[in-house]
Formats: sequence, C-alpha cells, structure tokens
Amino acid sequence: MNQVLAIAAGGAVGSVLRFWMSTWTYALMGRSFPYGTFAVNILGCLAMGFLFVLFTDRLSGSVVLRAGILIGVLGGFTTFSTFSIEAFNLIEQGESLKSLLYMLASLILCVAGTWLGVIIGRQL
Repeated sequence: MNQVLAIAAGGAVGSVLRFWMSTWTYALMGRSFPYGTFAVNILGCLAMGFLFVLFTDRLSGSVVLRAGILIGVLGGFTTFSTFSIEAFNLIEQGESLKSLLYMLASLILCVAGTWLGVIIGRQL
C-alpha cells in the first residue's frame, strides 16, 4: 500500500511539474509546434535513464521511493498521451509533415535522452 501511495503522490508532483514546464516552454517558444510536450518528454526520458541507473545500480534505497519517483513523478511528468493527441491534431490541421517531424524527432530524441541519462548515471 505504501508503494501505491508513493506512486499517487509522485504522479501529482510530476503532473504539476509537467504543467509548469510546458507553460514556460510555450511562453518562450510559442505554440506553432508542440514544444512544451516535446521538451517534457525529452527531459523526462533523460531523467528516467539517469535515475533508473542510480536506483538500480548505485543505491540500495527504498523500493517505495524508487516507485514514487520513477513510476509516479516521471510517469506524471512525461506525456505520451498528450504527445499522441498533439500529433493527431497536427495531421487534422493539414500539418502532416510537421506531425511526422514531431513524431520522429520525439522518438529519436527521447530514446537518445534515455541513453544519455543511463551513461551519466553509470559515470557516477
């Protein structure tokens, strides 16, 4: 039960962080492209790779804490469902090329972010 509560609390924190970062990114870059979701997903993947290595290879910390952060915070922070609807909306708006660019760049950069996070975590 503690794990479930940690995930729920972490999810709330992650969702608020996503909102703040997306809002800040859209204010900075505009709304002509889903920059907010794009930035959140890349940063979230980087953090997931790094923290996964930290929790599994470096620290022998609490399973509850690990679940609260990796599943809760980062699960609430990253936005695959939002990514999907934004890609769909771009297609519906006749922006198929922009949608394809968004999908491909998100896939490549999020996997690269995870990889970079793992590398950073393993260097500690």
